[in-house]
Amino acid sequence: MELKRIKEYYIIEVLRLKNQKKDKNMDMTGITEKNIVLASSSPRRIAMFEEHGIKPTIIKPQCDETLPDSIGMEDAVMLLSLRKALEVENILRKAADSSEGTSGVPADLYEKAPVIVAADTIVYHGKIIGKPADRADAEAILMELSGNVHYVVSGVSILRAGRTERRTFAEVSEVHFKTYTAAELQDYLDTDEPYDKAGAYAIQGTFEKYIECVTGDYNNIVGFPWDRFTAELEIFSKL
Repeated sequence: MELKRIKEYYIIEVLRLKNQKKDKNMDMTGITEKNIVLASSSPRRIAMFEEHGIKPTIIKPQCDETLPDSIGMEDAVMLLSLRKALEVENILRKAADSSEGTSGVPADLYEKAPVIVAADTIVYHGKIIGKPADRADAEAILMELSGNVHYVVSGVSILRAGRTERRTFAEVSEVHFKTYTAAELQDYLDTDEPYDKAGAYAIQGTFEKYIECVTGDYNNIVGFPWDRFTAELEIFSKL
């Protein structure tokens, strides 16, 4: 298992070096909604695609999210997003081996070489912070972030099923929280909002009033760096 993680980490490093050599100042062209598979069931990510006129096929991956010790925040999200993309590619491949498909995945989708897009978002404040396990965990996370500055980091992987083309990148935004009282925190924890989000908050939700300011891409904090994605997608289409 450790050797597998080392190999994965190596892939991330190779992709990062390739990305640094490419021109990122491009617009999104040549990719249509008919051949995009979104490896996520996140309502926020799905809505973002649909708001831009794209209705992707949705396939939720189930993969190992264990990370190597001492991995950096950007490498972590790139690694996790790549795992998700590869897992969905494997799901498509298995469906192709069945004449009727599997788990609602059409058998012919893999042969169409769709573009698979996967993402992972974390909060970083001295350590990687994911989604809270329960109310107590959400409370501890938000108490730690109160009155402080943290980073929101999204990793996105793009690959074409059955082909060698792939691209992985990370986007970082900075978020400044106001200081909130214990009573205000308890009121927020009484809502459904904190429990399925990295960092236990939604910047686009009722928690917005506790945001002092942000630096970087707002959509990245919501959960998907759309502007960077469109530029990277255009580069990918030319690989």
